[in-house]
Amino acid sequence: MYRVIRMYGDFEPWWFLDGWEENIISTKEYDNYAEALQDYQRQWVCLSEQFPMRESRDSLMTAFWDPKDQYWCDECDESLQNYHSLILLEAKENLPTGLQRKDRGKRPRLCQMRSNKV
Repeated sequence: MYRVIRMYGDFEPWWFLDGWEENIISTKEYDNYAEALQDYQRQWVCLSEQFPMRESRDSLMTAFWDPKDQYWCDECDESLQNYHSLILLEAKENLPTGLQRKDRGKRPRLCQMRSNKV
């Protein structure tokens, strides 16, 4: 199974910080990789036309942003950037055992504050 996930939050998608699932704004599931990739590419083009900045990692995780879309975090004592992120994930069960990432437990989140914007 494959999932195309859209997120909106104050960190790039590749960090998978504790509670990252709370930033999901949409998800679509596919049995076929080609269909999932086509949807990812379609959404990627749409987001790249809307937002001036972008960065990709692992070729199937991209963060898009507008430098003006920030909010002040009292706990951090600084402005934090909001990101519109797009990810294509494959279920662990589809990967050979040697390629599956080991669960390292919860990943810490430096700031406990969250933007209520969506």
